[in-house]
Amino acid sequence: MTRDFHDSSGNVFADLGFKEESEQELLKAQLIVQIYKLLSESGLTQTEAAKRLGTTQPQVSALMRCKPVSVSVGRLMEFLTILGQDVEVTVKPAAHGNTEQGSGRLSVVVRSEPQTL
Repeated sequence: MTRDFHDSSGNVFADLGFKEESEQELLKAQLIVQIYKLLSESGLTQTEAAKRLGTTQPQVSALMRCKPVSVSVGRLMEFLTILGQDVEVTVKPAAHGNTEQGSGRLSVVVRSEPQTL
């Protein structure tokens, strides 16, 4: 039996064929991981966390299970600020001056470990 292996692009969503939404989905996943870490370290119940975040307990439950949720990137960034994190958005020209549609990229950079609440 032979197995084919392929190098990852670094984005599991793109590797799985979700080309159109891959950057957005990876960005959301990275933000959700940070929210998960903060909530895990906080000791808050899901109900308490939902109240603090201004959302529902089922939504917090989905976040804590890293399940896809219908929450925008903007709302996830708002959750992080509510949890005491600074969130920066940097807009700059795409690498190599490439200005074709879709040539830019989205990314999350975590500068330090999240602080507990």
